[in-house]
Amino acid sequence: MLQGACPQHLEPRLATPEPPLFRAEAVAYHANNRSVGRLLELSPRWTVWAYRLLLSVLGVALLWSVLGTVHEYATGPALIRVEGRKDVTARIAGTVAEIHVQPGQRVAAGDLLVRQYGAQESAELERVSRELELQLVKLLRDPGDQVARGALTTLHTQKELAEAQVEQRTIRAFQAGIVSDVRIRPGQQVEPGDILLSTVQSGSACVIVAMLPGHYRPQLASGAPLRLELDGYRFAYRDVTIDVIGDEIIGPGELRRYLGPELADTIEVQGPTLLVRAHLSSNTFEARGERFHYYDGMRATANVRVQSASLLVTLVPGLKLILEASGG
Repeated sequence: MLQGACPQHLEPRLATPEPPLFRAEAVAYHANNRSVGRLLELSPRWTVWAYRLLLSVLGVALLWSVLGTVHEYATGPALIRVEGRKDVTARIAGTVAEIHVQPGQRVAAGDLLVRQYGAQESAELERVSRELELQLVKLLRDPGDQVARGALTTLHTQKELAEAQVEQRTIRAFQAGIVSDVRIRPGQQVEPGDILLSTVQSGSACVIVAMLPGHYRPQLASGAPLRLELDGYRFAYRDVTIDVIGDEIIGPGELRRYLGPELADTIEVQGPTLLVRAHLSSNTFEARGERFHYYDGMRATANVRVQSASLLVTLVPGLKLILEASGG
């Protein structure tokens, strides 16, 4: 013991207790809670569902690429044509004088349709007829008049020629039917071959004339299904069966000659073309909840399935060669 030290400084100093690391409330809560703790979650809950959805989509896409098929179609423009339709054309050049029919009117064979201006021919026929009557009167007065008999024979020939010239300017129906189209007006000048009007036989059926790319000819056959969609009537489909397929592939110029001057400008086709025909089972079609009639010259789009292939082979063309090699 040191000399002069106070007795209270020599007593041992007691250690101060340290505060606990966790609060008493936290320790008690941990003791009562039996659930297992988890790591800190930084990602939102929707990312888990998005990840699962992405995996599902990828699985469906893979399955579809293996089981799904892709179809190839031969597509081209088409026209509605009415069977039994006949165009009445002008035989000689002239001016339209009278039109005796109108669209929708029924006519019989031989009925007068159009008359061209023919004052000169009519005047010649009238002159010859008058002279023929005069010579006939002379012959009746004197049956032995050989001059009158010879003139009568000549006038008969002239009258037949004059009647033929007048008849050339008279257009008559050569079949019974219904007038479907009148393209002329009085006073119009027409040339030989110009279409004056058209007639259609009663109960005529409608056909489809489709113009498909020519390179599809080896893949097409009669009896194949054809789907038709009319221009201006979306989703108004008609499924028909191909009746006739042309054996020759034609060019745009030949196609225009086939369609004629009245329809050649309505179709634009480039390259080799194949003509396909099919009959429609009805002369009417339904669209937008209503029923309409087909008319000659209506445009449409024709589609014919030519082949089908797996989607996976379509996406990876090299697989086709591998499958063909393994199959061979």
